[in-house]
Amino acid sequence: MSFLRDALLVAGKDLRIERRSRVALQQIIPFGGVVVMLFAFALDSDRTLLHQAAPGLFWAAVLLAVLLAIGRSFSIEEANRARDGLRLSGLDGGSIFLGKAAAIAVELFLLEIVVGAVVVVLYDISIRGVVVLLCAAVAATVGLAATGTVYGVLAGGLRARETLVPLLVLPAVTPVMLGATRSFQAALDGRPGDAWPWVQLLTAFAVLAVTAGTVAFGPLLEEA
Repeated sequence: MSFLRDALLVAGKDLRIERRSRVALQQIIPFGGVVVMLFAFALDSDRTLLHQAAPGLFWAAVLLAVLLAIGRSFSIEEANRARDGLRLSGLDGGSIFLGKAAAIAVELFLLEIVVGAVVVVLYDISIRGVVVLLCAAVAATVGLAATGTVYGVLAGGLRARETLVPLLVLPAVTPVMLGATRSFQAALDGRPGDAWPWVQLLTAFAVLAVTAGTVAFGPLLEEA
């Protein structure tokens, strides 16, 4: 119980910082909305193509936004040597990882709600397979947040972290992007049976990312 309580403490700390700074509300979420709007304007002449590409464009916007969220999550730890405070706090590295990943996941869920609403309106999407969509979104979001947290701490102490984080994260989350896009496409096409294998892939990736992050985050934090 102490492990989970510490994780909630870290998550609450990060979310309170975001609530007060409103960076996620004023920058990251609008950024995701602008990205899908630009895609809509670029492909507006071909509505069929726009409809088919909607799942991929949605997750591309989420991926670009998660890079901003990861950078933000660890840049605040560099201010006033807060990273040293985490090291000296006595909190287990796994609980710190779960807390930071949970905070990023909450921000992503909010982003996905806003971006999803924009996609439905602009791309003229009919919602089908709600259960599949929700399961895929949860698994993909957990996988993205966990993977981003691991690579974020690796690059957090480096001067080039703004460019290094995308180089590390983008190849690592390829299975998430593939599984999320394919599952969304199958669900929206009315083929939920074809979507579940992809949801299983996303779930397996999320479990692996969370497990690996919980074990490795403490040593990575000490060495970063």
